Amino acid sequence: MELRVLQYFLAVAREKSISGAADSLHLSQPTLSRQIKDMEQELGKQLIIRGNRRITLTEEGMILRKRAEEIMELIRKTENEIALSDESTAGDIYIGAGESNSAGYIAKMANTLRQEFPLVHFHIVSGDAQTVYEQLDKGLIDFGLLFGSIDLTKYNCIELPEKDTWGVLMPRDSELAEKEVITPADLIEKPIIVSRQGITRGELQNWFKLPEEKLNIVATYNLLYNASLFVESGVGYALCLDKIINTSNSGICFRPLYPELEIGMSLVWKKHQVFSKAADKFLDLINRCG
Repeated sequence: MELRVLQYFLAVAREKSISGAADSLHLSQPTLSRQIKDMEQELGKQLIIRGNRRITLTEEGMILRKRAEEIMELIRKTENEIALSDESTAGDIYIGAGESNSAGYIAKMANTLRQEFPLVHFHIVSGDAQTVYEQLDKGLIDFGLLFGSIDLTKYNCIELPEKDTWGVLMPRDSELAEKEVITPADLIEKPIIVSRQGITRGELQNWFKLPEEKLNIVATYNLLYNASLFVESGVGYALCLDKIINTSNSGICFRPLYPELEIGMSLVWKKHQVFSKAADKFLDLINRCG
């Protein structure tokens, strides 16, 4: 499969029509249509459904679109790294991260590096742990910021000096807001909103000392901002990390858990990773300051 034809396919998927894609690619419609049909024959799968006004992607077409976008992004990243390899330290550093106050430490390091090398640029990709690991494995990001234990057979990591504290986000007028800390007994009968990562890793279940099915979980989240809107609406109490949501001048507040529950975050990268000059400088800075 040629990269050129992958670009053609992405144009069709983006424009949702053969004619629109042909115009954007400066090709004739018959030429583009033939290229897509040849690709379908090569793969042995129908990729698009041709309608009167627009095309839609089949399930196989949606899979190809996702993979093609990843391939083109990896090619672009590789070309940039090679083009800058003989120049002074410059280029792009890609970091995948979940929501955490510990990310502030990485932000400080990024600012320190840019003070010395202003042509270095950072790109932060937000996502849960599964998404970050997938992007690391595919080479789409240089580093991941991840909680908990790391598989050291596949990845290298540096544990960051700061830790995040678990607690509860709640309306200011709720009965639990009068407490300084929140215990498992306070939440047993309450409707709770939990992080999908927190519950699957087991930290919260261990804190409650109860299996998941015994908890009154009314919603799950992977982005706390969205969960905070549920809290404000009275749906439930969100178990979350501190300092991610700014609760000042709002109708919600945060209370820490007791017994205290903390979690550390690590900067993670693939073993045998070949870094760009910019990423190498960043890792060296983290090692020196850690």
